[in-house]
Amino acid sequence: MKKLIIVSSDTPHVYNYLSLIEGYFDEVLLISNRRNPEYKGRVEVMDFSLRNPFARIFTPRKIRNVIKAFAPDVIHVHQANSYAHYTFKAARGSNAKKVLTAWGSDILLLPKVNESMKRLVSDNIRSAHAITADASFVAKVIMQLVPEYNREVLVANFGISITPETRLKEKIIYSNRLHKPLYRIDKILGAFERFAGTPVGKDWKLVIAATGDQTESLQQQAMKSELRDRIEFAGWVDKKTNAEWYAKAAVFVSVPESDATSISLLEAMAFGCVPVVSDLPANREWIQNGVNGIIADNLDIDFITPALSLDQDKVRIVNTGLITEHGTKEANRRKFLQLYDRLLK
Repeated sequence: MKKLIIVSSDTPHVYNYLSLIEGYFDEVLLISNRRNPEYKGRVEVMDFSLRNPFARIFTPRKIRNVIKAFAPDVIHVHQANSYAHYTFKAARGSNAKKVLTAWGSDILLLPKVNESMKRLVSDNIRSAHAITADASFVAKVIMQLVPEYNREVLVANFGISITPETRLKEKIIYSNRLHKPLYRIDKILGAFERFAGTPVGKDWKLVIAATGDQTESLQQQAMKSELRDRIEFAGWVDKKTNAEWYAKAAVFVSVPESDATSISLLEAMAFGCVPVVSDLPANREWIQNGVNGIIADNLDIDFITPALSLDQDKVRIVNTGLITEHGTKEANRRKFLQLYDRLLK
């Protein structure tokens, strides 16, 4: 009987991952910061705050007790932050194999906060028997942080879970990243204003999905624009509605300041949208500028118009091939299960 403890914050990513590996383990226990009422599996709730002195003392103890009682074969932690710190501290002396999955910001941004955070992330890396990342660039940064870590980092993502529809594209530009400073939605609004003022952009519409702490200010920015009737805030959309927007949109825009492999980018590629993305190493692993999308290195200009110069059919063919080989759930499930097989031999 194979048992897994998976540790993660309560986000859609962890449930996507649990769905991805479903059936491999006989028993799965999730340790998270809160209980999701839609998840029917076994959950233990812990406080993973580093600022709470009580969490620093009691959370590792609680996790240690769960590990002893459950006796997992594998402990798989998502994100090399406090979740890994508390869990790996609690797992000392356990025979379970420890897996760490980096999500991007934990590796790319957290070590830059201060030396203490850099040390915490590095210690988490050293504690893992195996590490996964969803971009080769993130894997390289892991090796730079801890050069003595002599195990190969598995590059795998969680795969896309939606089936692309075939539909005639409309003059729609779609953005569905969170409304937080990291994702720079304000730059998309600015680029759309410039684009819409050109002859080719006069009939186009911008659809901004998702929500966040900047939603109100972004809506105010849009209201001040003369193009407010051509900018739609769709709010938080479900999978079906998200897929419908992908199917209709000719262009997909995602310009975060920092990112690993974005599932929304993979979904947009699968649906035949022309991707316009920020100039990040992880994006360059998927997009070749001027071939299957646009890499926007200057966000203070109209970076949308160049997407219209690409042959949409050719972009779709190239991107469909990339997704089939590297972006589907089937392809990535095989990678993770092979990792577990190797650890459990």
